[in-house]
Amino acid sequence: MPLPQAPTQQPSKKLNTQANNELAIKGILCILIGLGVVVSPYFITSPGMQGIVAKSAAVGWFALVLGLAFVGLYARRRMAGKSL
Repeated sequence: MPLPQAPTQQPSKKLNTQANNELAIKGILCILIGLGVVVSPYFITSPGMQGIVAKSAAVGWFALVLGLAFVGLYARRRMAGKSL
């Protein structure tokens, strides 16, 4: 006796759209944080604070790259959704 087929369920379009929008928001926020950390040492006048923020430049670049990856993934999903 064969086993019954597993039910296949497509994720609802509303959940898919909501997940994509959250991905875009996370990407934009990461880009803004990354830009803030990378660019802010040039505008800070206090040498001590400028040094502290400048030492965290690697974190800023990571946030910037992560944000760009999130936005790129959002754009890729959006383009794939339009081609269907």
